[in-house]
Amino acid sequence: MLRNSDKVLGYRIPGLAKQLLISLFADDATVFLTVEDRYHDLRDILDKWCRAAGAKCNISKTEIIPIGTREHRLRVVSTRKIHPDDPPLDVGVRIAKDGDPVRSLGAWIGNDVDNTTPWEPIVDKIQTNLRRWAMGHPTLDGKKLIIQMIVGGMTQYLTKVQGMPKGIETALIGIVRKFLWGDARTPPIALEYLYGMKEDGGID
Repeated sequence: MLRNSDKVLGYRIPGLAKQLLISLFADDATVFLTVEDRYHDLRDILDKWCRAAGAKCNISKTEIIPIGTREHRLRVVSTRKIHPDDPPLDVGVRIAKDGDPVRSLGAWIGNDVDNTTPWEPIVDKIQTNLRRWAMGHPTLDGKKLIIQMIVGGMTQYLTKVQGMPKGIETALIGIVRKFLWGDARTPPIALEYLYGMKEDGGID
């Protein structure tokens, strides 16, 4: 319905047969509006589709990331209008300012976003879980499995979709080292050897 509309155009990208207009995953939808597109027209189309399908669009969960020049982004935030001819956006619609990350399918996106921000709660959760596991006094092999499950499991997806900042990588190495050896100032085995195969003195 959106793609057949002449009111909402989306982006024409060389080499793509269809315009970049909407991306769907489960019950999440991301819509891409150009400077000529009006949010009001988009709402009209979505409201008609919802009535026909018997569905409900959760407008209160709508988040908008302005793209383009800094002047345009500031104008959208201050006026709460994507297009000058639009009425102001509903109060429940959040507009992400520069520096405010927005979560999209597990990744954090936005303008001038600090890449370490989405990692901070993950690092905290890893530390909490490892402290809990440490209370059981696991063996070295047990610690290896716990690290793979907790550290690997909690970081793999975000690293894949967003990359891991060097500072976060350094922090996680320190957390892993402390979990393995406690407060020992000089670990019995250096991490680079510990990462190796068992026949080489490691625990992999």
